[in-house]
Amino acid sequence: MGKIYEAIATPLIDWIQQQQMFFVSTAPLAADGHINCSAKGLDTFRILGPTTVAHLDLTGSGVETIAHLKENGRIVIIRKLGLKPCPSRAAFLLECG
Repeated sequence: MGKIYEAIATPLIDWIQQQQMFFVSTAPLAADGHINCSAKGLDTFRILGPTTVAHLDLTGSGVETIAHLKENGRIVIIRKLGLKPCPSRAAFLLECG
């Protein structure tokens, strides 16, 4: 189980910036809707501050991520890949709004 942080600490910032791949997951409010989990990369993620990040959503097969964000503002960013181990188990639940 991942840990929820109030802010992104410096050791995590350093680790995150070294990762080349991450996953973005979103879901609609409807119980019969589809969960969208997509692998991302291409240097499209930035940490703007201890509580603010930015992700450039490059559309591929559709625009589910942005549709879900417009509907409910919830996104999970998972970063757990790479050669360097994470200083702690990290998944980030972000409320957009």
